[in-house]
Amino acid sequence: METTLHQQLKAHYAPDGAQVEQRVGRYRIDVVDGSELIEIQLGSLSAIRDKIAELVKKHQVRIVKPIVARKYLVKQQRAGGQVVSRRRSPKQGTVFDLFEELVHFTRVFPHPRLVLEVVLIEIEEWRYPGHGRRRRWRRNDHEMEDQRLMAVLGVEEFRTAADLCRLLPPKLPTPFHTGHIAAGLNVQRWIAQRMAYCLRETRAIKTVGKERGAWLYKRTAKTQAAA
Repeated sequence: METTLHQQLKAHYAPDGAQVEQRVGRYRIDVVDGSELIEIQLGSLSAIRDKIAELVKKHQVRIVKPIVARKYLVKQQRAGGQVVSRRRSPKQGTVFDLFEELVHFTRVFPHPRLVLEVVLIEIEEWRYPGHGRRRRWRRNDHEMEDQRLMAVLGVEEFRTAADLCRLLPPKLPTPFHTGHIAAGLNVQRWIAQRMAYCLRETRAIKTVGKERGAWLYKRTAKTQAAA
């Protein structure tokens, strides 16, 4: 069932004159705004990889990828019941979460007819106690009733591989490895490794050797010129 969050995002991206839930060929599109098709993807980008690859052959496409930067958990007594508590979740998403999705999407992005828009959002997630014999062993079991948009906190737009390089630390040695990325961004090494993989696959950077078992990278001529 569609969440309130998805409905709110469709309304946010559908200005006057735009059409919502339109059929384009064999696909249903969230918003059609003039010549641009807008897909709001709360799930994995890999789930729409083939769909987007087909659509960009003839259409301008914008993928809106929400990342939950701040979440409040609203607990109810039961489904549709009284609210018993509201607290902020310790989990915080960042724009770097995009690379977890791009790992499976580099065959589609970048493309001249494709824009990838990352939207950092604040939401409420409404929950109630879970039921069911096979789930009772879970201590903090719950069912999600709905998600609701509270605020848009920021937007990042990516059209090219060079745009992805904006997320690299401003001062990197030449060549650099994922340890330099992790230290420069103050993120875990595995996040930097995903970034490097995606940047390499989109030809934003290239492998130039190894140092103590770590791959070394340099920006490609195209992304150096755009820097």
